[in-house]
Amino acid sequence: MTSTSDPSPAQSARTGSTLVLLRGAFHLIAIVAVTVWGFVEWPLPFPGVLTGIGFLVLSVLLWALFLSPRPVLRTDRFGQALVELLLLAAAVAAMLTFGIFWVWAALFGIIAATVGYLASTPRR
Repeated sequence: MTSTSDPSPAQSARTGSTLVLLRGAFHLIAIVAVTVWGFVEWPLPFPGVLTGIGFLVLSVLLWALFLSPRPVLRTDRFGQALVELLLLAAAVAAMLTFGIFWVWAALFGIIAATVGYLASTPRR
């Protein structure tokens, strides 16, 4: 009565698109955290505005080059994972400097890295 067959292709595609959407949300949170950190950590107006805008441009540029759904520079999974882990590590470090409890920042990093790994694995 119970079926042990693989999930249907439509269900697999739906799960894959959900993981990609969730991965994008984690990337957006990471970019916002790094940008806010750039604005807050230096005295405003002069160095704080420049570093905030600079970190925003740098993080969006790296995301667009390597991590977007249609990346400009195609790399293997390991290069893409390295860039993703660097972005997530910067976000976790920014959260820690904001004074967020370390467990929440670590959970964000672990969950985001896991979702990124699952979203990047090839489907059958």
